[in-house]
Amino acid sequence: MKSIVGALLTYVLIIAVLMMIVSGVTWALASAHGNFHTATRAWLGLWVAFGAAALAGAGVAWVNFLLGVGSTL
Repeated sequence: MKSIVGALLTYVLIIAVLMMIVSGVTWALASAHGNFHTATRAWLGLWVAFGAAALAGAGVAWVNFLLGVGSTL
C-alpha cells in the first residue's frame, strides 16, 4: 500500500512541477506580447500547479504518518 500511494503521489508531483514550468513560460510569453487574458490564465495555472505540488508533498508525509500509526495498532 505504501509503495502504491508513494508512486501515485510522485506522479502527481512530477506533473505539477511540469505544469508550473509550462504555466510560467506561458505567463512570461503572454505578458511580453501584451496578451493579458492569456497571462492571467497562465498566472492562475501557475498557482493551481503550485497548490497541487504542495498538497502532493503534504500528502506523502500524511500517508507515511498514517501508515506508521496504523502499523502500531
